[in-house]
Amino acid sequence: MMIATVTKWPGRVMALLLGVVLSVVAQADTRVLETAYGQVKVNGQPKRVVALSEGAVDTAVALGVTPVGALATRGTDGLARYMEPHAKGVAIVGTARELNLEAIVAQRPDLILASPQMTREQYRLLSSVAPTIVPDTADMKQDNWKVEGRLYAQALNQTAKMEELIEAVDARAAQLAETLKARYADEDRTAYVVRWMPQGPMVMNSQMFAAGLLEAVGLKASDAGLIKENRPHSDPLSLENLGRIDSDWLFLATLNEEGQAALEAAKKSSAFARLNVVQRDRVIAVDGQYWSSATGPLAAQKVLSDIEAALVP
Repeated sequence: MMIATVTKWPGRVMALLLGVVLSVVAQADTRVLETAYGQVKVNGQPKRVVALSEGAVDTAVALGVTPVGALATRGTDGLARYMEPHAKGVAIVGTARELNLEAIVAQRPDLILASPQMTREQYRLLSSVAPTIVPDTADMKQDNWKVEGRLYAQALNQTAKMEELIEAVDARAAQLAETLKARYADEDRTAYVVRWMPQGPMVMNSQMFAAGLLEAVGLKASDAGLIKENRPHSDPLSLENLGRIDSDWLFLATLNEEGQAALEAAKKSSAFARLNVVQRDRVIAVDGQYWSSATGPLAAQKVLSDIEAALVP
């Protein structure tokens, strides 16, 4: 009996030692994140990520993580067109207006990257499923996408790579700013971003994502004071009030075919034709799925490409 007992001990000891080592490794790889709803712990490398904002999807994919679930992009029932080459087979688990909690749970997430607009009640429910990361960026600021991206990257254990992505955007914007400075006078730089909807054009807040990139390349993003505090856009303007958004540059964003059709109809109106920016041929049609809806490093590079193509032909 003594011999049998002795021969079993080495295996038990090794198992105990392995458990201690794994515990130490897990603790060393535990990250404590500061979020809108307090501290959240994330362990190891998440494998099943659900992204509940367009910025979270963009950031995760840019960091090499394809979410198992995501929200539908505004104006469509799937991911944004620019994301399609990067993310295949992602389950849609709701919209910006309504989360499908059952669909989220069905994806068995080990990490949830949430929108800053997530309510406390939604957070309470989802945080019982998996660590849920809600950025503390409810107030609009042009650089919120960087703050949110860094938080998501910390949760994904990809902090260094996120810094590289942000630096790449900043470097490209700075280079483009130098080019535009040599080409255009200082008084020739006012720009509006307008989302064109079937019910009319809506001016986007000058503190939003795309406006920040316009500022980074040396343009002067404006919203003409038409927007209520901390709202993403104005109420729809009538064609008679289009003069309020006349400027040096006008970036017209549409989300879907309905918006594009409404824009084409507006172009035939005398009110649109009278705009100085139209007569100077400085109206630039852009994809609203990343100009007025998404955020993140991939969307940022797309916006900069559009600016470069339009202003540096």
